Amino acid sequence: MKVTSSEIVISAVKPDQYPEGDLPEIALAGRSNVGKSSFINKMLARKNLARTSSKPGKTQTLNFYLINEILHFVDVPGYGYAKVSKKEREAWGRMIETYITTRKQLRAVVLLIDVRHPPTNDDVLMYEFLKHYEIPTMIVATKADKIPKSKWQKHVKVIKDTLNMEKSDSFVLFSSETGQGKEEAWKLIGDYIA
Repeated sequence: MKVTSSEIVISAVKPDQYPEGDLPEIALAGRSNVGKSSFINKMLARKNLARTSSKPGKTQTLNFYLINEILHFVDVPGYGYAKVSKKEREAWGRMIETYITTRKQLRAVVLLIDVRHPPTNDDVLMYEFLKHYEIPTMIVATKADKIPKSKWQKHVKVIKDTLNMEKSDSFVLFSSETGQGKEEAWKLIGDYIA
């Protein structure tokens, strides 16, 4: 897909703040620092639409990005080692769960995992949560440029095995540096929203 327009339309914390209308939505989930903002910026061919930060836990709301007036990307707060209180983390958890389990416009969730490391317990829980609610899932292994090409398959196998990934789910090896996987990711997203 050629992106001709993209903008952040709202940062929401509860359902009555979600955008109205029937546009399909693709949610983006992953642990803090996995490269979600970089993924969004690369996919939308924008430098700083999604703010990247070296401080994990920067996203604390559901951020809705309108793309080509036909689709929303929904960036959800990262999970994992963000330095926030347990109470705050629980509030985010409820916010994410409410969105994923009740939003009719949601077509799929892109679960981002750093290809350099095996999925964390949080990654596995998130994947199992998505499977429990029968949400179509696309695994995107980020930071592919950070490991030698010769080791890609080994790392991909570790991710698939650790998640016990279902055959029906899509998998994309991605680099926001080189653009590796960008076309493939757009093609799959196109299938989800068709």
